[in-house]
Amino acid sequence: MRTFATSLSKNFRVTYALMMREIVTRYGREGLGFLWLIGEPLMFCLGVLTLWTLMKPEYEHGVRVAPFIMTGYMCLLLLRHTVSYSVNAVQANVGLLYHRQVRILHIYLSRSIMEFAGASVAFIVVYTLLFVMGSVEFPDSIVTLYCGWLLLAWFSTGLALVFAGLAMEFDVMERIVPVFMYLMIPLSGAFIMASWLPSGYRDLYLLLPIPNAIEMVRDGVFGDSVPTFYHAWYMAAWSAGLCLLGLALLARSQNKLEIE
Repeated sequence: MRTFATSLSKNFRVTYALMMREIVTRYGREGLGFLWLIGEPLMFCLGVLTLWTLMKPEYEHGVRVAPFIMTGYMCLLLLRHTVSYSVNAVQANVGLLYHRQVRILHIYLSRSIMEFAGASVAFIVVYTLLFVMGSVEFPDSIVTLYCGWLLLAWFSTGLALVFAGLAMEFDVMERIVPVFMYLMIPLSGAFIMASWLPSGYRDLYLLLPIPNAIEMVRDGVFGDSVPTFYHAWYMAAWSAGLCLLGLALLARSQNKLEIE
């Protein structure tokens, strides 16, 4: 038990140190630092939210536009940032592998935790602002909201590991991943709800994993006032499968790394 606790503590310290290093590398030693990690998704979400609020009526398909966009776009940002900032994480930090304590998984975990923390705090800030303005009610089920958000973070980490493993094998992945992430926008469920689709198409639509998590987040926010459709177990199965596949790809590619 003591050995396990020591190992856990060591891994935590390594991951935390890599997170701090990444923040300094990305945002510099001076200025807001970690606040930019929150501010970046916050500004994106507030910008999109403002545009949609100006262009659309207050309600659309019986759903209030502001919380609908907030839940969808924050989920989309969590997915995109987790994947985008992880694809070339090892290639950009390969020199760190000189240190015996640092492993490839530490680098990816530090990136994923950073993006999760930044997006989560930004979500809370946006939600609080809308709540104060009277544009959204208190979440109907915080547990359901958290579970959907955590499932999406798990899926995003798994997808990031898969793309990272492929990027270590094929350089062309640097070009493919951004295009793939843009193509996922209309299929993610960020700007549509499953209840708006005919039942036959809805079943096909929910075969895509990401809409299941976003629908779950919206269920936690809206409750019974807005019909939602999702399968939490399906999203969990996808997430676990992607993580296992990603770890296998990373293990296969690890000995191809050229430590400078």
